[in-house]
Amino acid sequence: MGSVLAIITSYLVGSIPFGLIIGKLWAGIDVREYGSGNIGTSNVLRTVGPWAAITVFALDVAKGALAVYLGTLAGGEYVRIMAGVAAIVGHNWPIYLRFKGGMGIATSLGVVMTLTPVVALVLLGLWIIIVGITRYISLASLAVAFLFPVFLLVFDAPWTYVLAGVLISAFAIHRHRDNIKRLLGGTEHKIGEKAKKKTDTRNS
Repeated sequence: MGSVLAIITSYLVGSIPFGLIIGKLWAGIDVREYGSGNIGTSNVLRTVGPWAAITVFALDVAKGALAVYLGTLAGGEYVRIMAGVAAIVGHNWPIYLRFKGGMGIATSLGVVMTLTPVVALVLLGLWIIIVGITRYISLASLAVAFLFPVFLLVFDAPWTYVLAGVLISAFAIHRHRDNIKRLLGGTEHKIGEKAKKKTDTRNS
């Protein structure tokens, strides 16, 4: 597989909207019409339930891991990294949904677990702790996104990983901008709260 083909394929794989698919298969609903309107794990949890959310989470993680594997088959370290980033871009801005996708946290985890498993485990542990204390999934995701490049430096990762980490973190923080506003305003949803149907079904 050529490098360009691997990167394009990774983007297309990342674009697969598993949250939307599982929502329709599991409960016969479009998750974009509920809660935050997002297709990711958090909104699926609030809309459909924990088992559906776990399924979406696992599939979204797999997208990131598969992308890195495709990049590995195609070439060297640069291609692996670019393929992983392409999958995250696909999840965040999927071609199948007119470029309106998720937050990219689970897909990013799949990429990071494949590239730097130790850093991924540390960040996952930190994410679990923050969610357990605050019950805010978005706050935990923002915290680990911010700390990701820092931990790459701490664990002496290659500079290519650090640069990719900064980009991945920027993606995550950008995609959480509405959550940041709700956190600051005290209106952010906590884990366990049910999602309500939206008036505007495409505004996320």
